[in-house]
Amino acid sequence: MPDTATELSRSRTLWELIDRRAALTPHTTVLIEAAEDPADDRRLTFGELRDRSERVAAGLYGMGVRPGTVVAWQLPTRIETVLLSVALARIGAVQSPVIPFYRDREVGFALRESKAEFFAVPGRWRGHDYPAMAERLGARGVFEAYEDLPDGDPAVLPPPPASGTDVRWIYWTSGTTSDPKGVLHTDRSLIAGGSCLAHALHLSPADVGSMAFPFAHIAGPDYTVMLLLYGFPAVLFEKFAMPDALDGYRRHGVTVAGGSTAFYSMFLTEQRKDPATRLIPTLRLLAGGGAPKPPEIYHAVVREMGCQLTHGYGMTEVPMITMGAPDDTADHLATTEGRPPAGMSIRVTAPDGTPLPPGTDGEVRLKGEAVCRGYLDQDQSAEVFDADGYLITGDLGHLTRGGYLVLTGRSKDVIIRKGENISAKEIEDLLHRLPGVADVAVIGLPDPARGERVCAVVEQPPGAAPLTLPQLTAHLRAQGLATHKLPEQLELLESLPRNEALRKILKYRLRERYA
Repeated sequence: MPDTATELSRSRTLWELIDRRAALTPHTTVLIEAAEDPADDRRLTFGELRDRSERVAAGLYGMGVRPGTVVAWQLPTRIETVLLSVALARIGAVQSPVIPFYRDREVGFALRESKAEFFAVPGRWRGHDYPAMAERLGARGVFEAYEDLPDGDPAVLPPPPASGTDVRWIYWTSGTTSDPKGVLHTDRSLIAGGSCLAHALHLSPADVGSMAFPFAHIAGPDYTVMLLLYGFPAVLFEKFAMPDALDGYRRHGVTVAGGSTAFYSMFLTEQRKDPATRLIPTLRLLAGGGAPKPPEIYHAVVREMGCQLTHGYGMTEVPMITMGAPDDTADHLATTEGRPPAGMSIRVTAPDGTPLPPGTDGEVRLKGEAVCRGYLDQDQSAEVFDADGYLITGDLGHLTRGGYLVLTGRSKDVIIRKGENISAKEIEDLLHRLPGVADVAVIGLPDPARGERVCAVVEQPPGAAPLTLPQLTAHLRAQGLATHKLPEQLELLESLPRNEALRKILKYRLRERYA
């Protein structure tokens, strides 16, 4: 990293990093909000980010938000959302971001488990009434933060937080259990994760990035830290859909785009409509992670879009673990997840924790500053850290002799669709309530557009009328399941495959059959 970025990456807290960047380049744009009408586009500079968020912090302080107060927010990707999050960081509150498309089940769990004292919502957004949901859930301190934010005089604020190692972030991941897990992060763990990403991508102040993913995702602070380190802007998309979003990429000269495998596929689909014309003339790099990347996707992007593709490995618990670099070989970029940065230690071990040599598959374990502090449920924390303090990821893979990580599978029964973890057990538990279901297995199947798609394989009782996919999804919607978790494929079997000992369903056979 350039010397300035290296020095900034040592900031103790997120607010310190913001303040230092604002002092360096106060008039440089950091956020561009792309609207359907170019006349409605909005911009925010680094100086405005600092100054306006401090006023929002004062307004929140006037509402009763103090250092350590837990504030949940469920907001779309907008300038106001970033301002609110930064304001909470200025106070030293504990913030719990919730993905906007989560519904009663997930949101209610997050509010209860975090003991949130305040809950910021967007009002009615994309057909969903968030205040009404908050009322149903008995949320405390509900306020809308879509256009109008709290405001006050920064003179009332206490000094900014001095420590970056206190837990100030609770992110939510489905993992492999029916309920989400609250992942505990500090300012320093998020700064370390963003620094890993920034270092790998070889960025500069001349770049223009993009956020087409929910800012409430762990990638939100990851990307924000990258902007702060290098002093370049990103285009925000409140609603991302192709081909409508292309105008925003083009008119703002985006050089770095991406998100996950699903995004790569969407860009390729649009490029193929007019192969002779570059889809985004300024684009030099697609970058992302969060879902498996087939090698053919890498080669197609480079060949057809005329830009580089770098893919990485991260999770809610560790926002950036490895990342491909633009100057890696094509083989490394197509077939590996890249290398870990300095400060990230990767062990590949046998189930008992014994380290394995390069080239040998085993459990992937991690240790470093970007690793979370554990889970809100301390029992869950005890299960995922080994005796040496390494996080057991549940992923399987190996390291090459050159230090590149190759992932080969997952020991956790989790489906990753468009970069979001989906618990198979949660869906299975809900489907067992549906008449006409004797038993069910929910699996993830490879999908070029989504990374994985959700498939429900149902064993029906004798004489039951054949179940249809619309009936199944209607039932799950009625149970409050988030839309992005709904199965996209239904298969009916007379008998699910089971082992002979405990009659456990053999999901690997179902994956082999339907892949």
